Amino acid sequence: MSIESVSLERQTVDVVDKSFLSGPAESNHSTNTEYKIISSRDADVTLKFLEDHDAQVAPISPECERKLARKVMWIIVPLTMLIDMILYADKAAMSFAAIFTFFKDTGLTQNKYNNANTLFYVGFILGQGNLYFLQKFPVGRVMTVITALWCIIMFLHCTAFNVSGVYALRFFLGFVEAIGVPALNITMSQFLTAEEKAATAPIFYASCLGVTIPVGFIAYGVLHITSTSIANWKIFSIIIGCMSFLTTAVVFLLYPNNPTDAKFLSTEEKIWVIRRVQHTTGSSIEQKQFKKYQVKETLKDPITWLFGGFFLLQQLANNLTYQQNLLFEDIGGITNLDATLVSAASGGYNVICGILATWWLMWKKDTTAFSVVFWTIPSFVGCIGSIALPWDNKMGLLAMICLATPFGVPWIMMFSWNVTSCSGYTKKLTRSAVVMFFYGIANIISPQLWQQSSAPRYNPAWIVQIVCSFFMAPVLTLIIWYILKKRNSERLAALASGGDPPLGVVQHGGEKVKVNLAMLDLTDLENKAFIYPL
Repeated sequence: MSIESVSLERQTVDVVDKSFLSGPAESNHSTNTEYKIISSRDADVTLKFLEDHDAQVAPISPECERKLARKVMWIIVPLTMLIDMILYADKAAMSFAAIFTFFKDTGLTQNKYNNANTLFYVGFILGQGNLYFLQKFPVGRVMTVITALWCIIMFLHCTAFNVSGVYALRFFLGFVEAIGVPALNITMSQFLTAEEKAATAPIFYASCLGVTIPVGFIAYGVLHITSTSIANWKIFSIIIGCMSFLTTAVVFLLYPNNPTDAKFLSTEEKIWVIRRVQHTTGSSIEQKQFKKYQVKETLKDPITWLFGGFFLLQQLANNLTYQQNLLFEDIGGITNLDATLVSAASGGYNVICGILATWWLMWKKDTTAFSVVFWTIPSFVGCIGSIALPWDNKMGLLAMICLATPFGVPWIMMFSWNVTSCSGYTKKLTRSAVVMFFYGIANIISPQLWQQSSAPRYNPAWIVQIVCSFFMAPVLTLIIWYILKKRNSERLAALASGGDPPLGVVQHGGEKVKVNLAMLDLTDLENKAFIYPL
């Protein structure tokens, strides 16, 4: 289906001559049409670009739209996947360093290792304040700065020589990486339609689900370096740091702030991307004015807290990712090669799960909630098996631990849904900050569930994951689905009986410009034409 041009033709509009600079856009009535009016400073940042070029660009044909969709997806999704993979490689590096002499050289024990992971997420929570920079500065420039900083911190890991140094490095790595995933999700929302965003979320997250494959084999290869006086774990840290440096260079050269400055798109393609995203999401591309009323609305919206509750409960399982290699060691009879191969196999299994989840969402629209429940089942079964199997069933326990690991697939589905199920740039950022706060709290608690006193079976950790992460969290998903479906039914009924939806007017000085409603950066509760993805 072709996307019609957004009308930006200047015209006289009989509306109340009033700007709304810091509050919700209000409805004003002309002779025949209802308009929402805002000041130009509160409008989408792409408005000026559309004013300059929209009139010269014809509506996109179905064939051109298919080509454009493929082009954008084959550039934006791999670019964001690369950054996400390196981010998680940095985060997981300490787990793989456990097969070297890292613990011995720095004085780490199991409990101190848990504390280091906890401090990472203390920094992560405090780092949510960095979302302010995503509101005030271009996304591409912010991403360049944070990738450069986490590259520096990764190189500094090879200088650690005591527990305090490890604690400090993990804290600052968490602080810097805190807004990485939200920034990547914002970029994907700028270029992909709501359906494309939902469908590509699992394959995007496969980049970190499968990070154990390349990083595991790098670690195993480094383990066999014997002709140097430098500790192997330091060489490993330098290699991961070099990967981060190359990623920073790619981000600096290629990462777009929004579609208007994407180097890989022509002017015509930029216009088409903006039109199709705004047409399918009913939401703005980017907006740089902080709007307090959108923060208040976010905190009053029950959907925000249901998403927050999901992340708080589900991410109590997240330390399993970093605990996996230590669990293999506890089982006994597992060589470093065995552990590497099992980690790689586990990563491959997770990637396959992500690919299958993406295929399903591409084929069957609005099934995110039920997909989250479905992809939680393997983790639920794996956790039960890890408790129930006899301790001497080594292969069975390895299989159950690996089976429990693809909970990242429902995690990223929910994170993507969290962003696409609301509108208003400040509201999206605030919603992201709330859920990442709960994500951080869960990950502060999660490492502490794996206490040395409960080794080697760690029954308390498995029980918490079974009850909270893989039963209660999916229930919250279904509650969110029910509420949003009910809202959609009311809105679709109103739109069916009310004729054309209201249009928007951006006022600049004394001049009024009629625009697509998506240009006004309204929230989903303001814009009654916004239909929630399910």
